[in-house]
Amino acid sequence: MITRKSKREIDQMLAAGKVLVKCHKEIAKMIKPGITTMEIDAFVEDFLAKHDATPEQKGYNGFPGSICASINDEICHGFPRDEQLKDGDLVTIDIVVNLHGGLADSAWTYAVGEIDEAGKRLMEVTKESLYKGIEQAQVGNRIGDIGHAIQTYAEGEGFSVVRDFTGHGIGPTIHEDPHIPHYGLPNKGLRLKEGMVITIEPMINEGAWGSKMDDNGWTARTIDKGRSAQYEHQIAITKDGPLIITDQDSRD
Repeated sequence: MITRKSKREIDQMLAAGKVLVKCHKEIAKMIKPGITTMEIDAFVEDFLAKHDATPEQKGYNGFPGSICASINDEICHGFPRDEQLKDGDLVTIDIVVNLHGGLADSAWTYAVGEIDEAGKRLMEVTKESLYKGIEQAQVGNRIGDIGHAIQTYAEGEGFSVVRDFTGHGIGPTIHEDPHIPHYGLPNKGLRLKEGMVITIEPMINEGAWGSKMDDNGWTARTIDKGRSAQYEHQIAITKDGPLIITDQDSRD
């Protein structure tokens, strides 16, 4: 069932979003060769506790971490672990914050040390594809408009769009209807209405778009070992246009 959120509910999400953004900005300072994603996970849990918030995905269907940490060819849902990040790695940190019942969800890809030009371009195109999708998150548009904008841009730049994982509705639980594919046809699918809150979170690959699952039943990775990047924002559909609940104030 698709629910439209009240102003009070969206305000709760905005408050959670402020905590999440502060957390991501601290993580950005931590990313360097030698750090482990387990250390980042511990930092996030402590940071959220200090802000009277909790990591919503910890324990969700048995997920072990306070964050998802996906490295290089891992597309999403990587487990935090003691493996040290290396110079040139890409790592995506995905966090869902619960602040007094309001949820905020955002993933961000970070470069570890110095990365190659191909990696930089993958990150740039993925981030831009997110904003191409957000531009279409307008009252009266359809879900297909979001996916089509992302797909045509990313594929036009020579990359592929993951199809096995999508954005979603959110609040008061992590994953709600509707699904928000990052590919599709314009003017197709459910019409967007004021009060809907969704995530847009394109996962863009260097090579083929297909994925395969690790034995842990959670972590998805590319089928050809190409790298993957992801940027995610949570969006409220309003009469004045898309409201980015997890806005970091810039595209940097």
